[in-house]
Amino acid sequence: MPDRTPGLTPPRFASYGAARSLPNIVVDGAPLPSTLLTLSHWPNNQSPPAVRRDTSTATVFAYLDQPDLHQAIPWVTNNHFDEDGLFSMYALTEPARALEDRDLLIAGSFAGDFGVVTARDGARLCFAIEALTDPEVSPLPGDVFAEPDRVAALYTAMLESLPALLRDCHDGWPRFGDLWALQDEHLAASNGLLADGVVTLVEHPALDLAVVRIPAYLRRRTARRYLVDEAAAVHPFAINSATARSRILRVQGASYEFEYRYESWVQLASRRVPLRVRLDGLAARLNQLDGGAGWVAEDPTGTAPRLHRPDGSPSSIPLDTFLLELEAALTSAPVAWDPYDWQKTGGAA
Repeated sequence: MPDRTPGLTPPRFASYGAARSLPNIVVDGAPLPSTLLTLSHWPNNQSPPAVRRDTSTATVFAYLDQPDLHQAIPWVTNNHFDEDGLFSMYALTEPARALEDRDLLIAGSFAGDFGVVTARDGARLCFAIEALTDPEVSPLPGDVFAEPDRVAALYTAMLESLPALLRDCHDGWPRFGDLWALQDEHLAASNGLLADGVVTLVEHPALDLAVVRIPAYLRRRTARRYLVDEAAAVHPFAINSATARSRILRVQGASYEFEYRYESWVQLASRRVPLRVRLDGLAARLNQLDGGAGWVAEDPTGTAPRLHRPDGSPSSIPLDTFLLELEAALTSAPVAWDPYDWQKTGGAA
């Protein structure tokens, strides 16, 4: 595929700290005073309107498609590491090579950020990256995970490793399939449970809510996303790929767990989802109904915050009552986070 950036020298990666004194592009993160161009979907989005897309990776490719917008900026940086950030960084620093894998990298960005599987190899690529960036199992040197330079070290290591992962994907994963096998099997099993009706999903469009009913006997397994482990009987990628609703309620026996999906934290270009509302009042109400403490509403400005009982203990509240309380909160509680007016609701992003 021809290089779509003729005469333009690709920028080089710089750590976020070093970039404070360098002219830079920020991908998938917060701009610095020294930032000359932002290519992101974050709340503090300053990307050119013509290239804004749902993920930062798709935004970068849209930018590469428009030479009239190109700027000769020598450095590119980001304030955090994740798959969307990595693919965005790779697309800018290695545009000719990245364009050959455009569809795969964009699919990976949707899987990594939103848990939405549009191509199975995109999900597998994310699973492999999650394994490589897990210090408990990663073959990468231990100093990659040392603070305070972990983010920069991860970008340096993974920008070097990503081409080999992409080649292996094209070859049918002969070398790195073990990195994604466990999560991929969990995803396949979860898709089967949904397809067979063992796990059910009912949408409530007025609340932008999907209620997922999970049999009590299904054991929870480790699913890794956003570089952390979580316990999930049904893989989050299976649920998020089965519904576009931005609010998810998982019901397993008498255990309830509500989650705001990441789509409500960023500035989506394709659609608007309902704003997040405060759930601390609902947590207090549920504790009252349950006769004691236990319910916690996580910080609504987080990636995918939850209302749950962190110890996983069952609730004494009937599901019908819980749903009525949740509906009341979602329709009347004050807004907690607006990615299009983030300074008003959440402060600095």
